[in-house]
Amino acid sequence: MQVQERRRRLGRILLRVGVGALVLVGLLLVFLLIQATNNRQLYERYYAPLYAVNLTVAGTLALVILWGIYRLVRRLRSGKFGSRLLIKLAAVFGLVGVLPGLLIYGVSYQFVSRSIESWFDVRVEGALDSGLNLARTSLEAQAREFGNQLRTAAAGLAETPDAVAAVPLERLRLQLGATDATLWSAGNGRLIASAGSSRFELNPERPSTQAWRNVRLQGIVTQIEGLDEAVAGVRPGTPGPRVKALALIGGRSLGLLDEQRVIQAVQPLPVDLVANALAVQQANREYQERALGREGLRRMYIGTLTLSLFLAVFGAVLLAVMMGKQLATPLLTLADGVRQVAAGDLTPKLVLPGRDEIVSLTRSFADMTQQLADARTALNQSMSETESARANLQTILDNLTAGVIVLEPGGTIVSANPGATRILRVPLAARHGQRLDSLEPIEAFAHDVEDQFAEFEGLHAERGLDHWQRTFELYSNGGAGVDSTSLTLVARGALLPGGQRLLVFDDISEVVSAQRARAWGEVARRLAHEIKNPLTPIQLSAERLERKLAGKLADEGDRAVLAKSVRTIVEQVDAMKRLVNEFRDYARLPSAELKPLDLNALIEEVL
Repeated sequence: MQVQERRRRLGRILLRVGVGALVLVGLLLVFLLIQATNNRQLYERYYAPLYAVNLTVAGTLALVILWGIYRLVRRLRSGKFGSRLLIKLAAVFGLVGVLPGLLIYGVSYQFVSRSIESWFDVRVEGALDSGLNLARTSLEAQAREFGNQLRTAAAGLAETPDAVAAVPLERLRLQLGATDATLWSAGNGRLIASAGSSRFELNPERPSTQAWRNVRLQGIVTQIEGLDEAVAGVRPGTPGPRVKALALIGGRSLGLLDEQRVIQAVQPLPVDLVANALAVQQANREYQERALGREGLRRMYIGTLTLSLFLAVFGAVLLAVMMGKQLATPLLTLADGVRQVAAGDLTPKLVLPGRDEIVSLTRSFADMTQQLADARTALNQSMSETESARANLQTILDNLTAGVIVLEPGGTIVSANPGATRILRVPLAARHGQRLDSLEPIEAFAHDVEDQFAEFEGLHAERGLDHWQRTFELYSNGGAGVDSTSLTLVARGALLPGGQRLLVFDDISEVVSAQRARAWGEVARRLAHEIKNPLTPIQLSAERLERKLAGKLADEGDRAVLAKSVRTIVEQVDAMKRLVNEFRDYARLPSAELKPLDLNALIEEVL
């Protein structure tokens, strides 16, 4: 008996595994068939084999269903308990799966048939052609408008000298909304100035020879670039669709070629306009391709839809039989236990005796209830430990002198400790959920940190670095002016699990100030030494001249002038000596004052 029971159990397991695998294979094949239907290359290569394999799988499922129906009838005739309930459940599940499928199939059949015919309408083709012409006209109008704007704006550069052309060129670029602007000499093709992205390039993109010729003849040349790359897909780091315009600027003299200049500007095309133009172009291409095989397309969709219906119906009936068998046994025994668990009662539940499915189900339910009780206990303990650890961590962060900020990848502030607020002098605790670069006093610092993280993410993936470190200078009025006060920060960044960013920084302004004071002291000491050396010879030489010349001058006025000049030299030398002594005293460090210190108290204060 046990051997037979094991064999039956093994047979049921193998049957379920086989049927499940067959259903999965059928679903996979239907998916591949649908993909082949939507892809012309896949359709031409794999549609027929996939269709044949799907028919084979559908036939196999039909045989399995017939075999299952035969077993149900045999079970009913043998009078086994639960057979009628099993047949009812199977019939209900089968109808639930089959009737909606048939309804959807009928509606889909009519929809596909009529939709395919409506796709290939003369009005649709005319609308697509009109859409293409409209997109082409819009792009050309955009290019002409940009060229006219460039010619009008560039007239202001006619009298601008080459040496100061960069600033007006940058203003012109901003006025036109261009990403790049360059100014060239029309005579020798020399680059005069650049603005925008080309400002950081050693060799900006030069106009082609044909463009030089056209702009000299026409005065203004526009062209649209990047549309072909947009159709193929723009790769990261490459410019998108754009309008490039060249305009000839009159010289400062009577039209000499060497005095004429050419301005080149690049403006990106509107994203919506390019997307709409490419969408119309793609739709027209697909329309022309599908128009060549209208009837084949109809048969292909109808065949795929019919085969999908067969597989869905067979799978639904098969699952109905299997699920009906599983649900035929009474499950009311578990109703009370389910209600208790829903109410939060996780005490041990009753396990029915026996070895059938209901016993296994009740045993699993009891085990699940016990696991839930254990999990709830462990969860409460874990939450308590987590809360304690979080409180300890928060205490540590709150008492750190360094600033700690956690950011989202987009720069949004997640959390910040009081040290960060104290150092940056910005109430970060009240700015959670805002971007760091939206805080005006530290906007430049936020942009520098964002750039550093962006560079670090590439190095992290390439070299395996775990952090970056850099020193930043912050100014009170946003610039390094005379009246600004600087703040020197040493910052260190790292990536947290989940993609968040950790920024730790500290104020080293006093350290930097001490280093600067020491450096200035060294400068003062050396300067005092270099100045003091020639002062004494100057004084002695002046006094010696007075002694030598005083007796040789007969005129009393000349002797008075000599004495006054020597006295002036001696007084100025004494003043210089006093200044040198002050420099020398500034260079001397104050003597250290040793005092007793309680080291334990200092450590407790730091912690």
